[in-house]
Amino acid sequence: MLHHLFRFGGLSLLLSSWSMAAEAGDRLQQLEARLAAVEAQASAAKASVDQAAFNSGDNVWVLLGALLVLLMTIPGLSLFYGGLVRRQHVLGTMMQSLASAAIISVLWAAVGFSLVFSAGGPIIGGFDYLFLNGVVWGPGGVPGPNPEYAASIPFGTFFLFQMMFAVITPAVICGAYAERMRFSAMILFSSLWLFVVYIPLAHMVWGKGGLLNWAFGAHQLAVFDFAGGTVVEIASGVSGLVCALVLGHRRKYLQEPMPPHNLTMAFTGAALLWVGWFGFNAGSALSAGTLATLAAVNTHLAACAATLTWPLAEWILRGKPTVLGAISGAVAGLVAITPACGFVTPGGALLIGGVSGILCFMACAWLKMRLRYDDSLDVFGVHGVAGLWGTLATGLFFQVDAHPGLKAANPDLYAAIATGVHHPVVGQLAGIGIAVTVSVVGSLLCLGLVRLCTGLRLSSDEETEGLDLSQHGEEGYHGLT
Repeated sequence: MLHHLFRFGGLSLLLSSWSMAAEAGDRLQQLEARLAAVEAQASAAKASVDQAAFNSGDNVWVLLGALLVLLMTIPGLSLFYGGLVRRQHVLGTMMQSLASAAIISVLWAAVGFSLVFSAGGPIIGGFDYLFLNGVVWGPGGVPGPNPEYAASIPFGTFFLFQMMFAVITPAVICGAYAERMRFSAMILFSSLWLFVVYIPLAHMVWGKGGLLNWAFGAHQLAVFDFAGGTVVEIASGVSGLVCALVLGHRRKYLQEPMPPHNLTMAFTGAALLWVGWFGFNAGSALSAGTLATLAAVNTHLAACAATLTWPLAEWILRGKPTVLGAISGAVAGLVAITPACGFVTPGGALLIGGVSGILCFMACAWLKMRLRYDDSLDVFGVHGVAGLWGTLATGLFFQVDAHPGLKAANPDLYAAIATGVHHPVVGQLAGIGIAVTVSVVGSLLCLGLVRLCTGLRLSSDEETEGLDLSQHGEEGYHGLT
């Protein structure tokens, strides 16, 4: 009897356990279903927020800006530089711009963008976005906006826009060593320079956690560089001067005239640069709003002012204004306003542009001859000098309420500037010093490595023959003597 009672009790406990387990399983399924519903709601809410933040007009504008900056390199810079060299170098010079666009784009997509814009230290970024993972592709499809950089456009659009800046900067340097560097050396130097000079400067000024980035908390060392006064212009100009000094003079420099072989080509290139610069500067607003309008107006006015002051200086000192002076002045004004275009008023832009025309004319006409360096196409005289002046002038003519993002992104810095506790010139001077130092040291390092690997410059016979035949086996013009 007792034995049967125990058996019955055990069976009852077992049935009770099964019942409790089944009930627990039902509750677990209900909990999982509720959790899935909450996740779905959260995902829908995030998608709704992303959709609300995304602006198709902004996306179109920044995509157009990227295309305009590419227009600056090919065909703008290739025509501008191609027209300014002697005719036996025209194809080789134009090829340098094309090669820069191709090589730098690949390197930028593979690793460059990640090293600049993923989170890292104060000097260099990390590897979060290698090969564009999470930028233009990912497990969930094409990623949307990255609110830390641009909340209303896809992150891939931001990448494309920034890539065009990386493309044009080494191409600008080519003008300083025009007519005398080997094509193989140019390829290797530009590739190394991207990593040694451009990427650290770009991260410091524009990347998350960068030493000089005002949008991510920098204060005393905050550099206001709207579209590349330090990263692009000072870096390319100073590096160009280093290249010119290391490579030395062209054959018969200062012994025979070396005028541009086709000023109409150079004029066309300068005109394309002017148009493309609207993408360069106004596109850097990263939205199609009032800030883009301010940057566009300031860009045009500064270019116009310098287009007047450079040939005016020629007219006064040499008796005639030249077309070469006018297009050089236009580029100088565009360079000078680049860091300032989103931080100053139109009146400030006119002053920045007008002064840049005079300063760059004096650098090309007097300083270059005084120091007797052979900067073939005046990369330092225009990009370097105008970049230095424009970066400093950004602080001198700074308007604290011009950029709507300053107060929101860095309220402490905004308050310090507004109350006069901190003057923007302090950060601008720091940015100039760092950009010059990195450019000089980095360029010397790159040139030394290239000299060991491929050699730097053409032989005397190759230089006489020209880049076209010696490096590419082609001629830009046939049947001419």
